[in-house]
Amino acid sequence: MPELFPLTDEQREMQQLARDFAATEITPFASAWDRDAHFEPALVKKMGDLGFLGMLIPEAYGGLGLDTLTYLVVLEEIAAADASAAVLLSVHNSLPTQMLLAHGTEAQKQRFLPHMATGEFLGAFALSEPGAGSDAASLSTQAVRDGDDWVLNGTKAWVTSGTHAGVMLVQARTDSPGARRGGKGIGAFIVTPDMPGFSVGKKEDKMGLRASPTVQLVLDDVRVPTANVLGDPSRGLTYALQSLENGRLGIAAQAVGIARAALEHAVAYAGERQQFGSPIRAFEGIQFKLADMATRVTAARSLLHTAARAKDAGVPVTQVASMAKLFASETAMWVTTQAVQVFGGYGYVKDYPVEKLFRDAKITEIYEGTSEIQRIVIARELYA
Repeated sequence: MPELFPLTDEQREMQQLARDFAATEITPFASAWDRDAHFEPALVKKMGDLGFLGMLIPEAYGGLGLDTLTYLVVLEEIAAADASAAVLLSVHNSLPTQMLLAHGTEAQKQRFLPHMATGEFLGAFALSEPGAGSDAASLSTQAVRDGDDWVLNGTKAWVTSGTHAGVMLVQARTDSPGARRGGKGIGAFIVTPDMPGFSVGKKEDKMGLRASPTVQLVLDDVRVPTANVLGDPSRGLTYALQSLENGRLGIAAQAVGIARAALEHAVAYAGERQQFGSPIRAFEGIQFKLADMATRVTAARSLLHTAARAKDAGVPVTQVASMAKLFASETAMWVTTQAVQVFGGYGYVKDYPVEKLFRDAKITEIYEGTSEIQRIVIARELYA
């Protein structure tokens, strides 16, 4: 497919590094990890050693200090090999590290970011709850000030990498039950797993992304020192929603990687599969499918790269980030559906790769803001 926006030499080097890493350290194991719902801790260290967990962390804090586009190019390569590995990268790089960079004190940055850049501390983001998803302002986890500490009680849900995270950015209410302030009464707290009262709760048994643990976090009188409060204790939700802009670009890159992989498998299979004495790629019905798949993948990547270049240039990207996430995720779902159809009955069984890609694609339309939420954001920005 054509490269509409040529990459720099450095970007190509990072792309090739990620592609080679994926080919040797992820692709051979992805199917087994998916089958067994296995999270591989060694993968975190290997990614950390290559700098993949510090791509957006400045060099002053031990990271690579890369631009957004380079980061997303790397993320697409990892996603094409395994979406579970990609979401680990996306959440870590897009949410907790960026919240710390944007709103943390210098002491907080020095304490956590160098360890996060190397993968010693894997980052997680805890906003949603069993009863608070798209309506994040309705969360109920409570934080009560007690001297030099805040005491947290509640349950967070849908936390990616929560089983192995060393740093979690947890949103909790700082207003009082009798005087709720909606989204203006929520703080962001840096929670570590060694804090008494913290535990990992239910692990979800998911359709896709099975090698990425998604869990509940239980907070039972967890005492968090004031030194671990991020910024203004009433603006945690604002910080979280701002960071989701980064997260949406990451999920868009994940979706492009999934769709690209499905297209590549479909093209290869259509050239090999013989029916009626010819490879099925000779039939117009298959040709049209492949053409539409390739067009949508190219369009999704182009929109994503446009958003990344705008962000790197300092242009506000709230709307275009939502556009990129919406279009890329729906592209991933559509393209993987077509790939299953190209494979026919074989596409429906686990022996062939498009079945897993189909399952992995669906979540991209849901997390980091559903497609419906993205449409709300896009429409709202039209009148801004």
